[in-house]
Amino acid sequence: MTAGMAGDAADDVASQITGERLTSLFRPRSVALVGASDKSTFSLLAYRNLVEFGLGDRTHLVNRRGATTHGRPTVTSCARIGEPVDVAYLMVPQAAMLAALHDAAEAGIRNACVLSSGYAEAGEVGRAAQAELVEHAAALGVVLLGPNHLGFANFTDGVPVCSVPGLPRHPGPVAMLSHSGASSSAMLDFAAIANVGLSYLVTLGNEAMITAGHVLDFLVDDPETRAVAMFMETVRDPAVFRRAVRRAAAAGKAVVVLKAGSSALSARTAAAHTGALVGDDRVISSIFADLGVIRVDSIEDMLISAGAAAALGRLDRPGIGIVSISGGACDIVADRAEDLGAALPELAAPTRDALAGIMPAYGTVQNPLDVTGAAVIDPTIFTRAIEVMSADPSIGVVGIINTLPWIDPGQPYHGQVFVDAIGAGMQAAAGPTAYINQVMLPVTDYTRASMERGQVPYVLPGLRQAMVALRNVAWWSEATRTPPAVAADGPAAVPVPAPDERRGHWPEDAARRLLSDAGIPVVPARLVSSADEAVKAAAGIGGPLAVKIVSADIMHKSDIGGVRLNVPPDESAVREAYLAVTAAAAAVGPGAAADVLISPMRTGGTELLVGAVRDSVWGTMLAVAVGGIFVEVLADSALAPLPVTAAQARRMLGTLRGRALLDGARGGTPADLGALSAVIARIGDLAAALGDDLESLEVNPLWVDGATIEALDAVVTWTSTRGAPS
Repeated sequence: MTAGMAGDAADDVASQITGERLTSLFRPRSVALVGASDKSTFSLLAYRNLVEFGLGDRTHLVNRRGATTHGRPTVTSCARIGEPVDVAYLMVPQAAMLAALHDAAEAGIRNACVLSSGYAEAGEVGRAAQAELVEHAAALGVVLLGPNHLGFANFTDGVPVCSVPGLPRHPGPVAMLSHSGASSSAMLDFAAIANVGLSYLVTLGNEAMITAGHVLDFLVDDPETRAVAMFMETVRDPAVFRRAVRRAAAAGKAVVVLKAGSSALSARTAAAHTGALVGDDRVISSIFADLGVIRVDSIEDMLISAGAAAALGRLDRPGIGIVSISGGACDIVADRAEDLGAALPELAAPTRDALAGIMPAYGTVQNPLDVTGAAVIDPTIFTRAIEVMSADPSIGVVGIINTLPWIDPGQPYHGQVFVDAIGAGMQAAAGPTAYINQVMLPVTDYTRASMERGQVPYVLPGLRQAMVALRNVAWWSEATRTPPAVAADGPAAVPVPAPDERRGHWPEDAARRLLSDAGIPVVPARLVSSADEAVKAAAGIGGPLAVKIVSADIMHKSDIGGVRLNVPPDESAVREAYLAVTAAAAAVGPGAAADVLISPMRTGGTELLVGAVRDSVWGTMLAVAVGGIFVEVLADSALAPLPVTAAQARRMLGTLRGRALLDGARGGTPADLGALSAVIARIGDLAAALGDDLESLEVNPLWVDGATIEALDAVVTWTSTRGAPS
């Protein structure tokens, strides 16, 4: 087979990795452990898991010497098994992997889990070995999970095909995917502590063929999975991942991601671990936000948030109501809500009146609500308060803070009456509810017995963790409530230059024409090529002027002295400014000298940067930032993938730390946010319409003063390195 034919085969198999195709992998009827050995910890663990889940009679041991292994006879090859097998669990060394894969395919096995390391994570030689592995599998019609991983476990159907110890025996609604097989044990432990039941565990390894997106696509159609938690080092197939996340959102299934690689050190570590190129972290965050992916920064928050999303579902409203027996807990929750941006809305007047009729005279009716010690005497205060707060028009979920037992003292729980009262309120509530333990106590069998008796369906561990989870579920609910909007006058409506003109670096005058033709407001200006023309242009404009060099070789004019601001319109000042900027351009080097742009000076208002740049993985991204020439210093920006609607642009503005400037801070004129958002979206439309030819488009500054919005400067760079058209 030639390299070209092998590549075609890989593409053909990759196109078949659908959720339906993966069913035979993740729901196997029988398994072959290839490379089974008493000396292999991987083999011992995998075999033990299968036997403990009752699959010993459907597990076939393959040992090339035919030695008795794990107390059972073996066969020397998959071909000698003599009956259909769905999955080959390949534990052989890399040097023997291609032969083992061939043997499995000869036996009719079409799914393989490849445990061996030394592939893409091992540098250039490893990447070549991984490419050969994928090509070989594709030619054989085999789909690979891995390499460099520890397999998977299907808890819903009770099928573990993995070398991970301590697997839970009771299924739940959260699927967990991890690039790290070793970390999965710790994740399983915490899931058990936090009472987060799992439907699947899938360790991904290098994702040579099956990626996280493929697995997610399969899980979207799994009726037992209601949320997905992922530990990821990279997104290896963005198109597949994006499509799967969109499907998950449409199905009401939250995707929670702990994404490594936000620091240079962790990016290097990821490359050493699975060969991952983690990508630009700010771009990843903006993509996740656009897709409605909940991003977290700890294993604990990943699992608790996924568990909360699975238990609560999509909330009708983002507001969180809190009912507590502890005033101190109310204080802590209020502080954490402010830190985290969680919404604890004020209660409506009818809600306050109803609560006032329940509470003692010395109680304060507010959110968070302290039911006070009166609830110790009359636990039904809990029940009634939960029911009333859940009906408030601003509340999407009610969290009830109390304690649940975890150590079995050999007798019934002394506080069961309060658990019962809270459970009654949760059952009567008009919307979703969650019991909140004040600290991160483990959920034990004794805890579950108390919950079952009190009809408490769900518990969150710890005040901060609960607020993180509820905030995340509320955000996800809003972000995915409706399908992504598409601009009515999309990219096709924007006039663009001919393809043969899209090359090199365009100077400001060419960029101005591009913006103006697209309907983007641009400050009036005159292009001149002599001091006399500059004087004449200045007389026609009047008022203070901006005098700027225009050259395709000079992208940052201010840095080389190529800009003069607040120039008086009189002849001597204009001549001096013209000569100064042209001299500064000439000093850059031969050929840098160019024309000069004369425009009216704009003062006051707010300066923004609006730009589009092509990301090698995710395509063109739109950036909005505060600061004009101080963008790098202020580092206050928002990113979003194109296309961007005006509504999305307005939300981007709302995320900026300096958004108060647009509201008219310190006596400034408030910006017309509707008009500004429309201009930003139009810049995005232009960038999208320019397609793959565009490298970057930067409007800096975009000047905003009330309803007046103008591009004061712009630069365009094309992917073609040929010179710009004359």
